[in-house]
Amino acid sequence: MNKLKEIRISKGYTCAQMAERLGICTAFYWQIENKQRGLYYSMAKQIAAIFELKPDDLFYEED
Repeated sequence: MNKLKEIRISKGYTCAQMAERLGICTAFYWQIENKQRGLYYSMAKQIAAIFELKPDDLFYEED
């Protein structure tokens, strides 16, 4: 499971709830979460704000 999905689940959000909060469709959010679609830094900031984190905490993967 990827980091973004793990955090979303741990915070108790569904993909549909995240999409609604971001003003996008559920399929678009699912594609972001499953790395099938890139996103702008502004959207990364919005997602991080929902989780009360910094964008790097969500999207930076340590090896």
